[in-house]
Amino acid sequence: MAIYFYKVCEPYGCFSNFSPHSIDIQGTYWSTVEHYYQAQKFVGSANEAIIPIIHAAATPEQAAALGRDRTLQVRSDWEQVKTQVMHVAVRQKFLTYPDIQSILIATGDELLVENSPTDYYWGCGCDRTGQNYLGKILMSVRQEIREIAQIGDRALHDYQ
Repeated sequence: MAIYFYKVCEPYGCFSNFSPHSIDIQGTYWSTVEHYYQAQKFVGSANEAIIPIIHAAATPEQAAALGRDRTLQVRSDWEQVKTQVMHVAVRQKFLTYPDIQSILIATGDELLVENSPTDYYWGCGCDRTGQNYLGKILMSVRQEIREIAQIGDRALHDYQ
């Protein structure tokens, strides 16, 4: 059975990029995954000056609105790198917070689906035909965490 998530206040809300879990990426602290993701759109672009403004946004909703401003030019390789940028941020979030890492691991092998009614790339869209890349990233991170735990268990066993 699939697990659907979307809003921070709902079950599995910690899977949302808007959840209040700050991350440290290369020595910079970001209030949420959404802040980081939206800012990365402008690295090396003509509109790079927006990055500190996104970084300082009071809420993830504000960061998202700034990053989605169609009058700003995003970096030229954005379509090629955006999924990897998201993966890095989501992985960091779940490696940083053991409480939400436990929630992610407890989903077992269930399909994770961002139940966004409007996003057909990161979510499933209103008709559930979307690509669900956020769900796919979460499932990938879940597997990575399992593999890290297995390596740790083997090392502990070998040490004993």
